Amino acid sequence: MMAQNLLQVLRDGARLATQRGSVRASGTASERLLTFAGSACHRWACRTAGIRAHSTNFRGSATEFPCTIVTTPKGPEPQYERVNTGYQTFTLPEPFHCQYNKGLLPEVHIAYETWGKLNQARDNAVLVFTGLSASSHARSQSENPLPGWWEEFVGPGKALNTSEFFVICANHIGGCYGSTGPSSINLLTGQPYATTFPIISVEDMVRAQFALLDHLNIKTLHACVGSSLGGMCSAQAAVLFSDRIRRLVSISACTYSHPASIATRYVQRRCIMTDPNWSNGFYYGNTYPKHGMKVAREIATISYRSGPEWRQRFGRQKIEGAPISLCPTFLIEQYIDYQGERASVMLDPNTLLYISKAMDLFELTPEELKRIQMPTLIMGVTTDALFPVWQQREMAHQLMENGTPTTYYELPSLYGHDTFLLDIHGVGTAIKGFLETAVSEQTALRNTISPFPYY
Repeated sequence: MMAQNLLQVLRDGARLATQRGSVRASGTASERLLTFAGSACHRWACRTAGIRAHSTNFRGSATEFPCTIVTTPKGPEPQYERVNTGYQTFTLPEPFHCQYNKGLLPEVHIAYETWGKLNQARDNAVLVFTGLSASSHARSQSENPLPGWWEEFVGPGKALNTSEFFVICANHIGGCYGSTGPSSINLLTGQPYATTFPIISVEDMVRAQFALLDHLNIKTLHACVGSSLGGMCSAQAAVLFSDRIRRLVSISACTYSHPASIATRYVQRRCIMTDPNWSNGFYYGNTYPKHGMKVAREIATISYRSGPEWRQRFGRQKIEGAPISLCPTFLIEQYIDYQGERASVMLDPNTLLYISKAMDLFELTPEELKRIQMPTLIMGVTTDALFPVWQQREMAHQLMENGTPTTYYELPSLYGHDTFLLDIHGVGTAIKGFLETAVSEQTALRNTISPFPYY
């Protein structure tokens, strides 16, 4: 009843206002009603606020946002290069059966690179598993002289000493740097797999790379080494092929993905999948879903580094000369924008979807961990937000409780999850010492009492 009365008042007011010329007579009755109601409400709001009804003073913001189209021309670090050449390729001899959904790939190629020499016994090989974004190009070599993603860790006298070890690094299945992935051509259709590519797992990645070892006639590895996703892979390898691995190195990794890391990767996938240009994954040959990929990589950058580093590095410093607007004002915003722009074209978006999902699905059960009996090095970083240090403590604790000879290092680095890429002294020295120190019965039994009853 009140609503009907109010409506009638507004109608009468609109009719009188039209007759008096205070409201234009043109337009439909509904338009006149809305015009009168709007002006009446405006006068009431102005009186309530103590402002003259006819005041027109206003100064707002410009609605042009150059930050949405202009990119920052340079950034401080790090350097990943898209690798299209310089690697060798191994083709699996038969179709590849995936762990999930009865997935089957008719043909699988694995891109890989090697450094150093294989000894006569063929037992000095070190297999390096990469993180999500990396290629097989861990170090420069004659076929590709560009710096590798682990350039300062691999080489003569370095952490992975190529004067002593034969180092192998491969691009994961599902990748886009030479190994079979969503951007590869399906032999049966002549078109890219796109999202018809089967769901893959960390176990699939490991099995594919051990097929490569069979091809190279390497029955026993001196060590499996990996960081982040690579650390998951090295642990998975130690479970699946415990009789073929002498030592295990897992850095900034875990035995399962915890909810916060799953959520972080889920949001990244959503950014890509809601970009209209993603086209359900069939964007090859069409418009690239760059916007979604850029935002996804910006989120990833936040998870890879740490608040303490950014407080020290950027603080609340503002961009010199930047106007106060909705575009970047602070240096940290400019840094995130640059990293997202740069990384948005370095990795195939579908590869990010598939490999990040494999990380989310990863889990080693307590029973599976009991199969890991070789000397093991676990490393964690106190500022790691993506793989928090309690996960490395938990893993070390479980291995020690199982009687596995375990060495645990915890680094107080500022660089968060990216420490494994940047801390040559802390990470590199630990790896080098672990790989090159002879293991005696005494040292093998030394670290089997866990100092982590609580993580």
